[in-house]
Amino acid sequence: MPHHADVRAHPSVVLSGYGPVGRAYAERLIGGALPLRLAAVRTSAAEGLPPEPRTGWGPLPPLAETLERTGAAVLAQAVPSSPAVREQAAADALSALRRGVHVVTATKSHLLSHWGELGRAAAEGGSRIRISGATGAALPTADLARTGVRGLGCRTLRACPNGTATFVLDRLADGDALPDAVAEAQRRGIAEADPTADLSGADAAVKVRLLAALLWGWDATAVRTEVGPGIGAGTAEAARTAAARGRRLRSVATASADEPLVVRVALEQTEPGDPLYALRGPEKAAVYGCPDAGDITVSGGRSSPLGAALAMVKDTLDVAGPVGHGFA
Repeated sequence: MPHHADVRAHPSVVLSGYGPVGRAYAERLIGGALPLRLAAVRTSAAEGLPPEPRTGWGPLPPLAETLERTGAAVLAQAVPSSPAVREQAAADALSALRRGVHVVTATKSHLLSHWGELGRAAAEGGSRIRISGATGAALPTADLARTGVRGLGCRTLRACPNGTATFVLDRLADGDALPDAVAEAQRRGIAEADPTADLSGADAAVKVRLLAALLWGWDATAVRTEVGPGIGAGTAEAARTAAARGRRLRSVATASADEPLVVRVALEQTEPGDPLYALRGPEKAAVYGCPDAGDITVSGGRSSPLGAALAMVKDTLDVAGPVGHGFA
């Protein structure tokens, strides 16, 4: 039987993962400023509760035991999006959802491999999944895809969901060499230590794959991605050429309801008036093409571990926070 915590009190949250995103998320919950209570933090080998030093944390118990002991309303996942942890992340999410515990995740890997199974587990447990941290950090792209454009006849999605790519392309257009542009993105906390997925377009493909699944009910595991040449040795010249013509080179991911289960990513010269042209630095944007209602664009958002953590906080309040008034 689902065991949702009483949302009139501060719902309890169990956090899995304590890297940069997890730490930033935990910091927002500690101290009582939000109507949420961080009840436990789990790493790959230990469990504890900040600000207690990790040297004092205990051994890792089974997740079911932690959820039961804490009366958790939410499992928040901030573990790396890597094949090495995918199966464990999936098993944890499925276990929580079937128990009636909501899941908020910034982890992408198990969404791509277990999309349908996660949805069925949520239905079985009467729980919900929120994935804002996996689809654009602080940018509320998932909210628009899930509910914001529902009923508006959205037919296309066109996005620059990777802040590193936009930042690097703008630096190249300004005359930087590629290694220098990437190093500056890393120095500012925009780019990952390994920026390969950002520069190749693979990360953008993943995010739009998830957004398209929310938009049109696609099974994310079945979506095919076609990724063209990414940002590489020859891109600097292309970025400067575009700038000389009054354009800006962008890494653009697209999907269409008229071509189901396909996402494409390519470098594109954008022109003034295009919302993707207007992006600067690490900004991101998504344009939801609604022929009858008119295009709807969301842009901006911090591209950093903090941005992803804030998206997780927003999602946690969405699924478990108290309702403040009748319009919430």
